[in-house]
Amino acid sequence: MTQNNVIIRFEEINFGYSAENLILKEVSFSVREDSKLTLMGQNGAGKSTIFKLITGELKPDKGSIHIPAETTIATGKQVMGREHLTETVREYFSHGFSEVPYNLDKRIADALEVVNFATPLDKVISDFSGGQQARLLLAFAIIQEPDILLLDEPTNNLDSDGIAHLTAFLIMYPKTVLVISHDADFLNSFTEGVLHLDVFTGKVEKYDGNYTDVVEEISARVERDRAKNAQLLKTIQDRKDKVNFFAHKGGKMRKLASKLKDEVREAESNMVGVKRDDRTIGEFIIPAQHTTKAIVQLNSVKVILNQEPHNAKVDITLRRNHHLLITGPNGIGKSTLLRTLAGGESKDAVITEEIKVGYYRQDFSGLDFSKTAYDSLAEVMDAPENEMIRRTGAKFLLNGEALATRVEALSEGQKGLLSFARFVLQEPGLLIFDEPTNHINFRHLPVIAKALNDYEGCMIVVSHDEDFLKQIRFDQTLDLATLIK
Repeated sequence: MTQNNVIIRFEEINFGYSAENLILKEVSFSVREDSKLTLMGQNGAGKSTIFKLITGELKPDKGSIHIPAETTIATGKQVMGREHLTETVREYFSHGFSEVPYNLDKRIADALEVVNFATPLDKVISDFSGGQQARLLLAFAIIQEPDILLLDEPTNNLDSDGIAHLTAFLIMYPKTVLVISHDADFLNSFTEGVLHLDVFTGKVEKYDGNYTDVVEEISARVERDRAKNAQLLKTIQDRKDKVNFFAHKGGKMRKLASKLKDEVREAESNMVGVKRDDRTIGEFIIPAQHTTKAIVQLNSVKVILNQEPHNAKVDITLRRNHHLLITGPNGIGKSTLLRTLAGGESKDAVITEEIKVGYYRQDFSGLDFSKTAYDSLAEVMDAPENEMIRRTGAKFLLNGEALATRVEALSEGQKGLLSFARFVLQEPGLLIFDEPTNHINFRHLPVIAKALNDYEGCMIVVSHDEDFLKQIRFDQTLDLATLIK
């Protein structure tokens, strides 16, 4: 490798949001031009922090980051900035250029094609659903054709066709791509290596090969290291026992004890630091509020077709232990229906009084970002109990440090796990989920699916993740696309 084809180089980088809590510790790695890599690590490890260090949004506490001058960088962000909500699509995309190109409309159409989306360019950003705004954010990064394209969970709001379009684009993209994602099939289709950020050591290791191969390699390495240490510990204990026995003898026996002590020191020096693999949350149960009443009544829903709203009559009554799946293409009104129901905004979509509602919003706007994670858990309990809060937090990998952190400073994955921890403590009668797999580490999804499948309260789910949905029992499906002909 020659120096000029390295486009990103981290040298001994330290970074932390406080001096006592370093996220990155002496991190060193390099990325070659035109390579396509996965940035992998547990929720809260600091993956998004590395992206912000690359863009210059954050500065390292120690060490240096080298990126050639004139290198262009674009990030597919997760949330639309409030300053853009009143702009049209055309106005929004114009911000991607220092000089607006003459063929802007065509460039926008080409970028939207990559994410399998089409829309009038004079439509205002705030009129789009959360999933549609996510596609606009992704297309905004793509339209800039940067030398370094940073993508953070790009498949979260894409259906299978959208993922196929994006994959084809990335395979052919002639520049550098770094992507954070938990979608193994997506990553395996175009990435050629992994940067693994270890949440425990704060260091980054580089691996060649596809995502699945690297996950298996790390797991195998963990087992090898554990086995080696187990054997060394057995040897160390055996030698120590003999040292204790021979040390009190005279002559040659004392010399043998001294030799055995040297062997103990050597064995201890050969102990390897076992790489602690990504932890998975333990199985959990979401207790359901007891009620004999009907919980939800839907008489009419608003469906968006060709940019126009239509009211469609339905007759759906949901009771305890009833699971409803709502389907339909992006922009048809799924998230709007959930918001309308949870907000009590329509007499045709009503939740019975006294029902406790757990609402998982895909942008986590239901969480108070100014509170600590501990206080966020405490507020959903009728009578907060410190031990219960800490035990539940730990089950969702939220330790004492994470619980003391303000919600706004948690990673997106940690916010997702915090939401599930809240449901466990809240004991809701109704759970409403808007894309519950977004931002969640793939290792946790089977555990979460089992908890939702076993949930004995009333549940309404919107999700694009078909593999996840297959693991959950649904009693009824409401396909909004079939309501308007």
